[in-house]
Amino acid sequence: MHGSPDTDHHARIPHATRIERARVLVVGAGGLGCPASLALAQGGVGHLTLVDPDRVDVTNLPRQLWHRTQDVGRLKAESAAAGLLRAFPGLSVEALPERLDAGNAEALFREHDLVVDATDGVATKFFLSDVAVLTGVPLVYGGVLRMHGQALRIDPGGPCLRCLYEDVPPPDAVPTCAQAGVLGAMAGLIGAVQALLALELLAGAATGPRGQATLHVLDGETLEGRTVKVTRAPGCPGCAIQSLPPFPSSQEDTACPT
Repeated sequence: MHGSPDTDHHARIPHATRIERARVLVVGAGGLGCPASLALAQGGVGHLTLVDPDRVDVTNLPRQLWHRTQDVGRLKAESAAAGLLRAFPGLSVEALPERLDAGNAEALFREHDLVVDATDGVATKFFLSDVAVLTGVPLVYGGVLRMHGQALRIDPGGPCLRCLYEDVPPPDAVPTCAQAGVLGAMAGLIGAVQALLALELLAGAATGPRGQATLHVLDGETLEGRTVKVTRAPGCPGCAIQSLPPFPSSQEDTACPT
């Protein structure tokens, strides 16, 4: 844990003790998960759980800050956890080198106060949104493609990802990052925004009407951003979910390896 009741190193952050007691699940230890976990640790979050089944590849090194050359071939969850502990020796970190799917998603969500979606599959993002609605655990969505990115916090009672995009697009409708490319700095920026949205909620500083959320859209070409107000869609099937949805198949999950 960071700090103590006598020496609070985040005295200017509202409800810093509440942040220090928080447990946050980061799904994905790559281009979004690395900067998000860094910012969460810097913000004083007491426990981070990193879930990722993949191994470090040499192509990950330019944009996934916790992984070093000697980590190539190592499980990403373990490499990222080791990087966090190098930077924050007092942090509580758990590495789960496994895929979050229908077999473990509900339990993992319920064991944490908030979940950060740092995954690289479009269908997986919809799955995580559904699990967030089912469990009532807040989820911070993020996505990057080329030089553009966006982030949205899905709060209990608020709009879900299906309110915004309705359903998973066909596999050929969204180019992969291998086809379109992704700017590593943009992934870092969106990961940091995800962490800010998480810290805002954990600190009790989140405001806004119930049933409404804000989509943050960032353009890396112009360095401009805009916000879009999102409201719950009437009859949204995602908001009415009563049971765990099936985990998407690899054919459904268009991947963007951020």
